Amino acid sequence: MSKIFVDACFGKETPYTPVWMMRQAGRYLPEYMKVRAEAGNFLNLCHDPKKACEVTLQPVDIVGVDAAILFSDILVIPDEMGMDLEFIKGEGPKFNDPLENEADLDRLIGGEEAASKLTYVYDTIKLIKEQLADDKALIGFTGAPWTLATYMIEGQGTKTYNICKKMMYSNPELLHKILAKVTEVVKLYMEKQIEAGIDVVQIFDSWAAAIEPSKYDEFSWKYMVEIADYLKEKHPEVPIIMFPKGIPAFLDNVYGNFDVFGVDWSTPMALAKEKLGDKYVLQGNMEPCRLYSKEATTASVEDIQKTMGTSRHIFNLGHGILPDVPVENAKHFVSECQRVSKKS
Repeated sequence: MSKIFVDACFGKETPYTPVWMMRQAGRYLPEYMKVRAEAGNFLNLCHDPKKACEVTLQPVDIVGVDAAILFSDILVIPDEMGMDLEFIKGEGPKFNDPLENEADLDRLIGGEEAASKLTYVYDTIKLIKEQLADDKALIGFTGAPWTLATYMIEGQGTKTYNICKKMMYSNPELLHKILAKVTEVVKLYMEKQIEAGIDVVQIFDSWAAAIEPSKYDEFSWKYMVEIADYLKEKHPEVPIIMFPKGIPAFLDNVYGNFDVFGVDWSTPMALAKEKLGDKYVLQGNMEPCRLYSKEATTASVEDIQKTMGTSRHIFNLGHGILPDVPVENAKHFVSECQRVSKKS
């Protein structure tokens, strides 16, 4: 059966513009909170294929989105490479052994050995595919090497990125070695996700905006393109979405063999269409906080639709849905996207 989301990723005609939301399997859903409480903590939930499958499917069943996105976390990769990861309540993820030098990097496992340890992710994908409706797509994902490296070097989330940027300017060779090692794991990890059954790949570069424009290609984009090239050579039937957050200044320099460019909320959709609309399908880009108001949501959906028309577009938020958004408002967003783009 044809999947509307996959068709849209390849720029094919669809009955309406498909829609999903980043972080759609998450804390705004009471049903998610119940399963997470049963799991005990966030990492336990990521490691439990049955529970991860359940929360992946919840927004498809409850909110009505056109694609499920695998429930997992980008940091399972460095975790399985051998870093000591924990999620601290109220503070988020923390590595207790951040990378400071080449010896720290050398102790990490890489390549096939690391990718093969993520069996719980592949088992989750297989369970989801058994239960997901045939017309719904399953999105697999990874963090971009730069975004993963920031956590691995800083040890936790940061507002300044000064430790990894100090490395960028004072020891770029080491940073490139870290990025290259992570890239090799990501390639194999995503290949194994595809083999397990995902339909679409999304690569998140959440911290793209931390890099100055003249350095972005060298330290992030080229590694994302390398991953896309590897996957496209092996699996040309699987669409690839690139989502670098906060880079309107870099749009002229976007290149690569992928299918969909995710537009964040700080980038005007008209600008993205002007610069990239001929080369890539565009995804996005409603400001997530508009979900607090149904009226603001409708206004934005209609505005995006007016800009993008009914082809070469996928509706989404310009970043993740926030935990205190009413479920009814998320449903309203999905139904409005389908209403304004429906073809007679």
